[in-house]
Order: sequence, then structure tokens, then C-alpha cells
Amino acid sequence: MRETFTVSPIAVVHSCFKEKFGIPRQPGLAPEAKAIIELLPPFNVPDAVDGLALCSHIWVHFLFHGNHRQNWKPKVKPPRLGGNKSMGVFATRSPVRPNPIGLSVVALERVLLEYRGRDGVFLAIAAHDLLDGTPVIDIKPYLPYADALADARNDFALASPELLNVSFVDEVEQILTSWPEFKRLIGQVLSQDPRPAYQKGRSEERVYGMQLSHWDVRWRYLPHRNGLQRILVTELIERA
Repeated sequence: MRETFTVSPIAVVHSCFKEKFGIPRQPGLAPEAKAIIELLPPFNVPDAVDGLALCSHIWVHFLFHGNHRQNWKPKVKPPRLGGNKSMGVFATRSPVRPNPIGLSVVALERVLLEYRGRDGVFLAIAAHDLLDGTPVIDIKPYLPYADALADARNDFALASPELLNVSFVDEVEQILTSWPEFKRLIGQVLSQDPRPAYQKGRSEERVYGMQLSHWDVRWRYLPHRNGLQRILVTELIERA
């Protein structure tokens, strides 16, 4: 079978994640991560989402538009294996795939028919892992009786990653006094250690940074304590 299929976006994501670095490696790991899915014409009609507000979660099928690598490989090196062991691409969730299609289950907070003064159809979501500008190719309801399998297992990833402790310098703490939800988001994102696996264990002197929402967040790694490395957020700059 050598057919070719054409897929067109039905929506676009307006996300707090403005760059690939720092995005949680799975959905659900950062509950404070918010986004808006904006349905595109001709799909942006209320009839297309009639009944969707009855769902607490939805499946989002999307394209890895920020991945510019052209060639997929049969084996990849997942971060869960430290970036130095290989597995088959179809045994992982690597974004570098024969077809760059992603699938995430996200929390659906509201269905909106107006957003920031514009009419249309907008889905307010949370606990996502989607880059700003992500093209969405389909949306489906999450069905707990069918999608939540009590006896499911994955021996490659038996548990969620171990989280690092995140602290803030006094100046950043002061800024975040007025932004408690954003402070929680920073902690949820950084506690999962967004560094590539090959950078772990290197000098703690390097300062890392990412754009999160309309802020530039900068941090560094502190020496291990009780066997676990720590993160210190050193600077928070609001973008114009």
C-alpha cells in the first residue's frame, strides 16, 4: 500500500511554550500549562464542538511543526534512557518520526465562542505539551471507560520522572508574588529537568534560559543535596 494522504490543519495552538526547549516531555506533567486551541475556517462553527463541553479531557492530534529534521531513523535515544541508549522509534514518543504526528491528552477547561474580542470557536486547555503555533489535525473526546486501562503497563517507563527541587532568588520571588499560577508553572516545568540528557552532570556554572509565556526565565543548577540536584531561578524578565 503506497497511497499518499493529504492532511490539513483544523486548528492552531496559542501556547505558553514559545520554544521547544523546556516543554514537558509528556502531557499532564505541568497542570498549570495553559493554551488556547483556535479552530480555523471552515471548522470554527459552534456545531462542530456541540457536546464537547461535556468532556473533561480531549485527545489532540497534531503535527510536530517545530521539528526541522528531515530524516527519521529506525532507532532513537530517549531521554528516559539518559540519551545514550537506543530504542526503536515506534517504541518511543520521539518527535522525529516517519510522519511527524503527535498525540496528547489534555484537560479541557472551557469551550469559548469569543476570545479577546474575536468571534469563533476556541478551546481553553491545560496540562498540555504543545508548542506555540502547533497545527492541530484532529480533536477527539477522551473516553475514561475505553482510554483509561487499569492493567496497562510500559516496562520502559514504569513511573514518572524524579522531580528536582526548584527555588527562586529573592528578586524573582518578589515578582512572582503577583503571579502565583505562573510561579507554579515555572516549578512544574523546571522540576522535570529540561536539559538534554547529554548535558546532565556537567558544570553547574552555566545559566540556562527559556521563554515561557511572555517572560524570559533563567536558571542554573546547584550542587547535589541528598543525592538530588537542585535548580535556582535567578532571573525573570518580562517581554515587551
